[in-house]
Order: sequence, then structure tokens, then C-alpha cells
Amino acid sequence: MARSAIVVGAGTSGSIVTRRLVDAGYDVTLIEAGGYDTNPAIHDPSRAGELWHAAEDWDYFTVPQEHAAGRRLHLPRGKVTGGSHALNAMIWVRCAASDFDGWERSGATGWGWAEVEPVYDAIENDLLPVTDDYPLVPIQQSIIDAAVEEGLEHNPDYNGGTLDGVSQEQVTMRDGRRVNTWMAYVRPVEDAANLRIVTDAEVQSVIVEGGAAVGVRLSDGSELRADEVILAAGALGSPAILLRSGIGPREDLEALGIEVLRDVPAVGANLHDHLLSPVIFTTAQPVGAPQPGVSVTQTHLFWRSRDGLAEPDTQPIHFSVPMWGELEPRPGAHGPGDGFTLMAGLVTPHSRGALRLSGAGVEDPLLIDLAALEDDRDVAALAASVRQARRIGARPALAGEWGATEAYPGAEVTDADVEDWVRRTAITYHHQVGTCRMGSDPDAVVDPRLRVNGVAGLRVIDASVMPTITTGNTNAPAAVIGERGARFLLEDAD
Repeated sequence: MARSAIVVGAGTSGSIVTRRLVDAGYDVTLIEAGGYDTNPAIHDPSRAGELWHAAEDWDYFTVPQEHAAGRRLHLPRGKVTGGSHALNAMIWVRCAASDFDGWERSGATGWGWAEVEPVYDAIENDLLPVTDDYPLVPIQQSIIDAAVEEGLEHNPDYNGGTLDGVSQEQVTMRDGRRVNTWMAYVRPVEDAANLRIVTDAEVQSVIVEGGAAVGVRLSDGSELRADEVILAAGALGSPAILLRSGIGPREDLEALGIEVLRDVPAVGANLHDHLLSPVIFTTAQPVGAPQPGVSVTQTHLFWRSRDGLAEPDTQPIHFSVPMWGELEPRPGAHGPGDGFTLMAGLVTPHSRGALRLSGAGVEDPLLIDLAALEDDRDVAALAASVRQARRIGARPALAGEWGATEAYPGAEVTDADVEDWVRRTAITYHHQVGTCRMGSDPDAVVDPRLRVNGVAGLRVIDASVMPTITTGNTNAPAAVIGERGARFLLEDAD
């Protein structure tokens, strides 16, 4: 009889695990809390902004962030087949080799760059298209030109071993349409006899009997059983399921009336994320509205905010539209919808937060605390990135050719006041990680083969297992985690 597996979450990692187990002959049940990706905005890169606060967004918010002006930060997360890879900008970043070597030094044995690089090679030459073969809209080319005028190198391939410089983004897109791991890995086999896809079903908890995971309990009280359970619900969803299952900090669980299965303080801890802060420009020349099939972001850069850093600590991302967010739109020559944004970015945060439950049910909101900007080093780096964005916007390629004028922070905010601007405007880069940390120490949530310590037949395979966040967008590393996690499971079953 074929072995069986339940995969919770049809996002980047979960879709890859599903496909590899189906191909290996497992009877697989894939559970997704959201529905199918029928919204046309998912497939047209120009419409990604429409998905925030939509049915496909979990629409999470943090608790008030003490060091970010007391604001609650929006954390859009995909609640749909494709997960957050259905909502994101599709940017593919291998990140720094030192990220993975650092994981290995911290106890994530076997996760060094030498082991990870071949997995990237395989992904990019197998099912998932990764390309920068698309035309830049004029404002994006001018942003590259202005960054070069500012003194940055033009880097034609930031995934080639050196991140530093300004680059056209490499994305998972084909013919002007989004391609994510759900589309590339699962959709071709969705009618397979050994695959069952369950949508609009939220997992309450893992069923553990005799020290082993034997299935999951859904929010409606029904149960599904299998030989293996894989949580791939992301850095917010996976720890929440573990906590509701009685795996987490004893004191917190007992306070909520949850029976403690295992006292694991690290579940939900170590939460961290990349951050952004906007620098918005209006223009004398029209930038133009987003065009179908064309992403509103096409370029980004990697830069070191101070001397002595081994890798870049900032990754600004550039938008062909003004990203007003909660700011009051300031009409330029062509109205409030025309302009561009140089979004300053921090990618090596030192601040660490935590995720906790407010109650024992799936209907109880998660208490998500990024501790954003708690560490002054994060403020300094993000502020330096903002100052750099202001300088780039003032360069001839933008200020001269486009008549770019800084709308925000604006002349009233001096460079000396930028740190306050950062605290008032910082938002997430949508890259939460770390809440089910992997390692070799007894306090780790999962071991380096992504097995939950102390519970047989249970793994976490998603971005939550990252000990530290990578230097760049986390979607590509999440794909690597999916491929390696599936491989570990199959090897361990032999």
C-alpha cells in the first residue's frame, strides 16, 4: 500500500512538496485555506495591488509596533492556491551564499551554499521559469541610469554570485503572466489519481497519537489522516497550527486552556521580516498608467549602508507608480496616480519579534509582533537607504529628464529627520521568517531535515524554518526549502 501524506498549504513550498510526493507515488492530500486562483488580478502582474485586502489575502495586521510610531503594519499573505506567490511581485533572488553558510554554522547542518546552489540550478532549469527577458518601461530604465549616476554599478545578473549594484529584476513570469509553484508544479498533476486537493479548509491542529502525527483536524471538526503530515502554511500559519496543537511555550498554551503536548518556547519566536520605507516622486513628464502584463516594479538594487559589511544590508525596490499607502496623495503635473517610488529597503534586520495566539480557535486573531525597528541598527540602515533614494531621484536621469520632484518625505523632512520618517512610514517587505527555527540544538523547532523535534511523522517545510532571514526576497529560498524538504522526507522513508 502506498504511503500517504497531508500537505497543509498550497504556497511556494507546499506546492513543490506536493508535486514531489505525487511523483513518488504517495497518496497526497493538499489542504489550502483559500480557494482556487480564479481572480484575474493574480495572473496579470500589473494588477497585483488589487489583491491586498481581497478574498485572497489573509489580511493580517501586527499588534501596535512600539518603535514604528505605534502603527499596526499590514501583512498581506496569500489565502489562495499559490499562497503568497499568488500576491507577490514574483522577484527571484538566490540571496547571498553567506546566508546559507551562516545557517550551517548556526546548526542547520547540510544547508550551506554548496548544498543549496545545485538545488537552485535544478529549479531554474526544470519547471519554474525565471527570466529578465522583458522590456523595461522608460521610467525604470531611467531609474537604473540615475542609480549609475549616483555611483552604483549596473549589475546585469545579481543571481550570478554578486548582489551589489542596480539590476533588472529576475521574475517568475511567462508571456506577461504570473507563474508560481502552484501553476508550475501542481496544476499539471491536479487530476492525478493519487492527489486530492481540498480548498477552503482551515486546519485547526495536528492530531498526535503515541508521539506521532497521524493527521489533522479541520476547523469544522472533521479529521483527515495520513502517514506523514507536512506543515507548509508559512511563517505565520505553521507556528499557529503547532501552537493550537499543544506544541509551543507551556505558559502561553496553559493560559489559553490548550493541552500541552510539548513545551517548545521557540515556536512562534524569532519572527523577523524585511522592511521598506517610501520615497515618492511626482514628475513633469507623464510616467503613464500600468500596462496589462507589465509589473509595476521591474528594477531594484543592493547596497551596503556602511563600510565593513560582508554583504549588502539594503535592497530598495522601485515602482513605476506612487505608492502612497497611508500618505496623503500629492498631485503632480499629471494627477495623483502618476509618478514613481524608490522604496528604501532593509534586508538584514536585527530586531526579533514573536507570534502568539489570542485564543485556541482558528477564528481567534493571531498576535503578531515584528518588533519592527526595535534595534537602532535597523533604523540607521533603513534611514541610509532613504537618503540614498532621495539622492538617486535628484540625479539628471530622473530630475532632469523627467522633472522628478520629491513629494515624500519632501523638503520639510531634512536628512537629519529621516530616522523619524522611517519610524513613521516603515512597512513590511512581506518576507516573514523564523518562527519554526531549524537547528541542531534541543531548543530548535525542527531539525536540519525539517522534522519537528519530539513528534514523529511531522515536518515543517516553509520559510518559518529559516534561522535567519536571507539577503533578499524570500520566495526563491522558500522554493529551495520545498525541494530539499521533499527530498528529505522521501529519503527518510526508504
